[in-house]
This record gives sequence, structure tokens and C-alpha cells, in this order.
Amino acid sequence: MAVPGLIEEAKRADLLRFTTAGSVDDGKSTLIGRLLHDAKGIYEDHLASVEAASLRNGHDGIDLALLTDGLKAEREQRITIDVAYRHFSTPRRRFIIADTPGHEQYTRNMATGASTADLAVILIDAEQGVVTQSRRHGFIAALLGIRHLLVAVNKMDLVDYDAAVFARIRDEYARFAAELGVPDVTVIPISALHGDGVVTPGDRMPWYDGPTLLEHLETVQIDRDTAPGAFRFPVQLVLRPNADFRGYSGTIASGTLHVGDPVTALPSGKQSRVARILTPAGEVSTACAPQAVTLCLDDELDISRGDLLAHPHDLPQEAREVDATLIWMDPRALHLNHTLLVKHTTRLARGQVTALHHRVDPNTLAQEPADTLRLNEIGAVRLSLFQPLLCDAYAQHRGTGSFILIDPVSNATLAAGLITGVRAADTPPGSTRHLTRHDGQIGPAQRAALLRQQPATVWLTGLSGAGKSTLAYALEARLIADGHPCVVLDGDNIRHGLNQDLGFSPRDRSENIRRVAEVARLFNEAGLIVITAFISPYRADRDLARRIIGDDHFIETWLDAPLQECERRDPKGLYAKARAGQLPDFTGVSAPYEAPVSPELTLDAGGDPVATLVEAAWACLRARGIFG
Repeated sequence: MAVPGLIEEAKRADLLRFTTAGSVDDGKSTLIGRLLHDAKGIYEDHLASVEAASLRNGHDGIDLALLTDGLKAEREQRITIDVAYRHFSTPRRRFIIADTPGHEQYTRNMATGASTADLAVILIDAEQGVVTQSRRHGFIAALLGIRHLLVAVNKMDLVDYDAAVFARIRDEYARFAAELGVPDVTVIPISALHGDGVVTPGDRMPWYDGPTLLEHLETVQIDRDTAPGAFRFPVQLVLRPNADFRGYSGTIASGTLHVGDPVTALPSGKQSRVARILTPAGEVSTACAPQAVTLCLDDELDISRGDLLAHPHDLPQEAREVDATLIWMDPRALHLNHTLLVKHTTRLARGQVTALHHRVDPNTLAQEPADTLRLNEIGAVRLSLFQPLLCDAYAQHRGTGSFILIDPVSNATLAAGLITGVRAADTPPGSTRHLTRHDGQIGPAQRAALLRQQPATVWLTGLSGAGKSTLAYALEARLIADGHPCVVLDGDNIRHGLNQDLGFSPRDRSENIRRVAEVARLFNEAGLIVITAFISPYRADRDLARRIIGDDHFIETWLDAPLQECERRDPKGLYAKARAGQLPDFTGVSAPYEAPVSPELTLDAGGDPVATLVEAAWACLRARGIFG
């Protein structure tokens, strides 16, 4: 085949990114050198340079480890001290290797190399067996979402290729990997020095009938996230070379995009469609992660660096507070409540680590109490943000689920963070730092005795047309008739006054619900029963309302009515306007409704009459002890 043909074949081959890790002197550099050498992945001039360096070092023949040790300090010390990326290919697949150091003090480098990998190769010395670093590297790989582990038991020549030694190491690491929850673990015996099991099987391990290391790398099936609904595109640059062109450049963090797909720009919530997708190779009709592209939209939206484009039906959450796992990378220890810079996708915000839940022992996976994190330690924290970030849990989306912490003075990287849970804080961090909550002389018990009831908020949620307002006022009348003071907070009424400055973007919807929850809490503190009537389409917003009001007082009530029935009723004519494109971001048509998972009360609002719904709500209040 001609050289141009080989180049085109290589371009079409599937790409596998993998990282290598092992303890000190496990032979990792020798393994990669053997892999590159035997797979014909070394240029002749590079090979000649390494042969000369091997001769200077007194090595008899080529020192394979020097094929990967690119820094002068590495060659002199004969250790790997930085992350190096190596490219090679075979007729079946292209590869990018993230070669990371094995020393414990370079754990942060291993985390860096593993952050973009599909598979991790973990070396274990057959003489030493499974050691702490072997477990540490497996733990970090699992933490970073790597679902495929290839455990290479190296130096089998030093244990006379003993099958029993291999079986013992294989079984021990398989038990550890099961605790990590890694679904795919393959263990292969090799001798990197002599080449057994790396590219060719060799004839010294007849008891092993599995694939060689290269065969496994060429054939392992990698399932990448390409679902359209998972699309995430952090905007890095707005291109305006002239008045006739506006493009948004960046790297697709996850998912797939096609020309004509709808997208939502966040945080504004404005919607448009993809008109063009431009790449360095030219214009294309589709693109997927991790391609770098420039997108042109049908509409000229006000979008800036740090904004994010996403699929309208699968939006990230806007959060001021997140739970996260931190890999601490700085010699200085973590200090709680110190202001740091948070680098998340293309945005830079300020925040504070406000709580350290525990530290993780990578050897045993035990959670230990701790008051700080030191270099290379891993712990679970809560991070409060001074401005909201558009993020996801790392398990769902790597790109929008990860961040780094930066020292605002030295600009040094302090930690890598993986978001485990999104928490929308009640108020921006620091905004109440100099304020004190005051309590009056009348307590909840006295108010309850006076009003003959316990305070509660009946949070009615459901599609427009489900009958929330109708039920709210009917329930209010029933309560008042029985002598129970209550108040209705209706969505339309609130937006005419308190929240008239808010629109209907996901961010404004969240703020609308936050304010309503704060008002409901104040009414509850006065001893009243509150009935709210809001679509409140997002679970995260309702969860925030529950936290603000308090779980003891919050009664999530889902008016379950089919969309077709709600649209048939259409009491305000909103569905017709939404279908005509006059109402963007309309729940059920152009914006999602996330149904409650486990509400306190579910009502058949599509079939039962209002009187039946009122009695069901009344019975729920009585059962919870709101009144006798």
C-alpha cells in the first residue's frame, strides 16, 4: 500500500486513549518501550538516539526504558517524573499513551494522565505482588470513571514464569477491583524485558491462553458517551471576523451534535438551532466529543466565553454548592473557608471548601475522619461557589463534572475535583457572613397552640393545566372553613409582584422557586399552612425548596395529569401559543418537566374531580399531624 494509503487508513482507525501506572521499578517504561519497539512504533532517528544513550550508560544493547524517558532528568535518574504522551498505531487501532510516574509523590501526575483515558494499564511486579501503589492507582482510575483496567503482571521471568504466582496476584487484584466497582478487569502475565505476552505470546507461559497485551488493547470495546441528549459545549471563544459571521468556538465536552439540532444557551436560557459546524478539516454535518469545532447558530444570541450550549431536553444544573471528591496536589495543606479560584470548563469563579466530610485510604478504601488534606490525599468535600456554575455529576459527564482549584495569589494548581452531587445553595456564599438571624419571644409551640395546627407547605407541582391553582384555592377554602389559617402562593400572582423581574430561563425558574420557598418558610415560621401552586419543573429546584422550608414541613404534591389532557384544557391558551412558537421555554412543549421521584402525595389530576383531590390533600395533612 502506498504511503498516502497508509496515512488514510491510520486516520480511519479507531482511537484508544490509555494511561499507564505502576509502583516504582515495576518496569513501566520498559513495557512501553517494548510495546512501541515490537509494534514498530519508533522512528529510526529516535531509535538511533536511544541506542547511543544506552551505550553511554553502559547498557549491553538497547535500553527500552529510554524510549519513553524524554526529559534529561528522567534519563539521568532512570525514573519517570512527568506525564508524557506517546502516539503509535497498528492496522487495527490508533493509540495515545499517557505515561505517568509511579512514585507516590507524583500521584497528581497519574490523575492528570488518567483524566482523559478510556483504559488504564496498571503494572504489578510479580516478585512484589499487589502493593499500596497498585491499589492507589486502581482507585484513582475508578474515581476518574475509567471502566476498563488492564492489569499487567510484569517480571514473570524473575519468578520462573510460575502460573501459581500469577494466579495469586490475579485473584487478589480482582477482589480489590470488585470493591471499586470497575466492570471490566483483564489480567495478563508479561515480561517486558524479554517481550513475553506484550506483542507476541512467547513460548515460556504455555499455561496462559489469553490475549497478549497489544491484542487486548486492539480489541477491547470502549463505549463512549455519544448520546444526543448528553451534549455539552463550553464556549471558549466568540469569533467575529466581520459583520457577516458569528461563531462559537470550543471543544465538545460530551455528546454528539448535528446540523439542525436545537440547543439552549446557558445561563441565558435562549434557544436556537445549529446552522453550521466548522472544523479544521472543513465544514461537517455532525460532530462529537472531544472534537474542537466552531458552531454557527440560526439566531444571533448574546453568548460569551464561559457560557455553555446544551441540548434543551438534557440541561446541566446551575449550582452554587456541590459535593465533590478532591485529589489534593499542593504541598500546602487544605484550609477550609479560604477563598480559591475554581476553574470549571471555560469559566473561572471564586469559591470556598466549606466542609471536609472524610479522607479516603486508597489501600483499604476506608473513609477516615480528617480536618485537612495534604499532598496526594483524596477526600470528600463540599464546595461553595460565589457565582453559580453549570455542572453535572462527574459520573454522567466528565467535562462538566470536573474542575480544578487554583491559588488566587500564586496561581498554582491546588487540587483536581470530581463533582459527586449538585447542591443549590440557599444564598450566595458570604452574603450572610455579617448578618445574624433573630428569633422573637414567641416560639413555634406557642403559635401551634394558638392556631391549633402545625405549620406546613403543600407544594403543588405539575404541568400547566393540571389544576394546581384550582386545587390550591379549593383546599384553602376547606381549611379556612374548618378554622385553619392558611395562605396560597400562586405562580401568576407571585410573578406579577415579587418575581416580576424574572423570565422563564432555567436560571430564572430556579430563582423563582428559591424566592417562593423563602417566603413559604417565613409564613411557616408564623404558624400558617402554605399552599403553593407552581409548575416547578426541575427536581433540583424542588429539592432546594425542601431544604429551605425544611423536610418536616415540606409536602411535595404531584398533580399527575397527562400532557394531552392539560393541553386539551389549556385554560389560558398557553399551549396553543407555545406550539405556534410564541412562548419559548414552555414546560411540556419546548422545556422539560421532571416528575417527582417519591412525592409525599400523588393525585390523579387528569381523572379525579376537584372535590376528591381536596379530600385526599386534607387526609394527607391530617395523617401528618398538621391538625387533629
